[in-house]
Amino acid sequence: MPRRLRCADGGYVYHVLNRAVGRATLFDKPADYAAFEKILAQAQERFGMRLLAHVVMPNHWHLLVWPAKDRELVAYMQWLTVTHVRRWHAHHQTVGTGPIYQGRFKSFPIQQDDHYLTVNRYVERNAFRAGLVRRAEESAGAACGIGSSKRRFPGCAPGRCLCRMIG
Repeated sequence: MPRRLRCADGGYVYHVLNRAVGRATLFDKPADYAAFEKILAQAQERFGMRLLAHVVMPNHWHLLVWPAKDRELVAYMQWLTVTHVRRWHAHHQTVGTGPIYQGRFKSFPIQQDDHYLTVNRYVERNAFRAGLVRRAEESAGAACGIGSSKRRFPGCAPGRCLCRMIG
């Protein structure tokens, strides 16, 4: 029996996450984080996805994305996760050994009100709450890439996304 289609309407913000199989460590060193951020940037260029916030943790990641068109989220996430899995296996010389993620990505639509702000804070403060950084701002990838990674993603200037969401 085929999988059920995901609800992935455009025009809504989604909290998207995925975790490693068995709580394994996916991101062990700065180069691992940088490689994933490079894939995020390539996915953004390829699909034009609006990436509002993200954080990459040792065994999982969270994204806040805002697709413009229906089904865009599914295509974006499929490319992102498949590309990451293939490159991760190639780098670790483990091709053919099985999945690195627990399953398909999880996505939850976000209400365009205070709920958005709550989820955004949750994503941005994740590494801080886990004790991985001293300040939330140090979190690689938090707040549209304005953390220690210093990567800027086109289409998501600080404040611009938030103003469009609630203004």
